[in-house]
Amino acid sequence: MTVLTHQLERSLVIEAPRDVVFRYFTDPGRWAAWWGAGSTIDARPGGRVFIRYPNAVEASGDVLDISAPDRIVFTLGYAGNPSIPHGASRVTIALEAVPRGTRLRLRHEFAGADARDQHVQGWRYQLSLFANVVANERHAGAAALADAWFKVWDEADPDARMRALARIASPGVRLHDKFSCVEGLEELSAHIAGAQRFMPGVTMTRRGDTRQCQGTMLADWSASRADGQPLGNGVNVFMLGPDGLIESVTGFWQ
Repeated sequence: MTVLTHQLERSLVIEAPRDVVFRYFTDPGRWAAWWGAGSTIDARPGGRVFIRYPNAVEASGDVLDISAPDRIVFTLGYAGNPSIPHGASRVTIALEAVPRGTRLRLRHEFAGADARDQHVQGWRYQLSLFANVVANERHAGAAALADAWFKVWDEADPDARMRALARIASPGVRLHDKFSCVEGLEELSAHIAGAQRFMPGVTMTRRGDTRQCQGTMLADWSASRADGQPLGNGVNVFMLGPDGLIESVTGFWQ
């Protein structure tokens, strides 16, 4: 291969465990979800890498090295592009476990500066897509998580309420709204008991679909009195952790 004297590097944290992130380099279906329909990868040394972008541009190469869940190295070139043909550049992606999930470090090596510069925005965009694809899979059950959050406010039994909260929220979960500024599962459970005492029979239910982007979820809700009369509407902003649990909730009444 041509001597590769120019390189670009990028780094970002993806809020998911390293083994979850690495699947996107070994599973052809997940690879295609990241790059575009028709893309595929044979994740073994010598295996083929193929990318079909949504604009029909095609790129290909070969896997040079792979070590789960640490790194993958592959060549990359473009069909119909004599300046960067098949195998004319090299991509190294390394994954490091960090407290918030996985730090991805990319190095893409080229023979010339022009080719390198043409890829700077491309990788900025492509890795942003990657972070979203991983987050969408990681938080695929986010709507059910929101429903469980609203349901736990109806739970009168303290032990059952604590068990329900522990299944959906982190130990240090925080709640902020016009009536709340609490932190931790025990404080939250006691706060819910207080709400049941002073607002008996009030229930909350989700309205419409949730919206989730890289661990931030919006869920509209409506509150009703015990007799079924509407009390109000609002929206909750949920912050979800790399483990899939709720880390904080900020509620807005409308």
